[in-house]
Amino acid sequence: MAADPIRHAFLATGGETFIVDDSGKATWTYPHPSRDGWVLENGHVLLALAKSKTYPGGAVVEVDRKGQTLFEYKGTQSEVNTVQPLEGGAVLLTEAGAKPRILEVGRDGKVRAEVPIQAQVKDHHLQTRMTRKLANGNYLVPQLLDRVVREYDRSGKIVWETKTPHMPFTAIRLPDGHTLIGCTLGHLVIEVDAKGTEVWRVSNDDLPGKPINDACGVQRLENGNTVITSHHATAGQVKLLEVTRAKAIVWTHVDKRKSGIHHFQILDAAGKPEGKVPLR
Repeated sequence: MAADPIRHAFLATGGETFIVDDSGKATWTYPHPSRDGWVLENGHVLLALAKSKTYPGGAVVEVDRKGQTLFEYKGTQSEVNTVQPLEGGAVLLTEAGAKPRILEVGRDGKVRAEVPIQAQVKDHHLQTRMTRKLANGNYLVPQLLDRVVREYDRSGKIVWETKTPHMPFTAIRLPDGHTLIGCTLGHLVIEVDAKGTEVWRVSNDDLPGKPINDACGVQRLENGNTVITSHHATAGQVKLLEVTRAKAIVWTHVDKRKSGIHHFQILDAAGKPEGKVPLR
């Protein structure tokens, strides 16, 4: 008997915000474009929202499955492009603008930490993307137009950095100290060691049909495989693909939506986060 095909449920953020089950059926939608997001253990969804008339500087919201807003933080500059749930209920976000910065905000709306980001300020949209707080308390920041991934300490000092072959969108610090990086319009994902030396790469040159079209969101699964978005993919094209370390494609997602997927979170069959600490 043939093995069952690999299937994934996931949260998608981008021009459309939605959750699909492992059959590809939409089980939840949210009526606002988003940049980043997480399904929390209680089933609520934490989102970084794109700028709009309602949120001219972007925002972070936590909503329940009925769409009711349980928490809201309105951005004060040009865009909010990152959100991450932190221990104790606080959230991490980034603001793009004249003073790019990382913020940690409590559920009371008060800023608990503010860390300046050393990035170009000519193009606010291309300052940063999926910033993440690390286990050591530092922050890992992909800086698109600067073509660099930097690790900052809580004072804003750069303690590590690596140049990238194209604009970095996602940077993930792996348990072995390596860093996995999605390189947008380079249509590739690289992994570098602690010295910044490239130790692995997957690109369209490795894959039949050249399915990667703007490698934005990336997630490393517990099985060691890597899932990659194709943000510029449209209806009928590959939006997500899972590849092995040997660069074999084992799963793809295609749908009829015109919007591509900006970032995503792979979920288990019960709609819970895949792993207690998703590497994304």
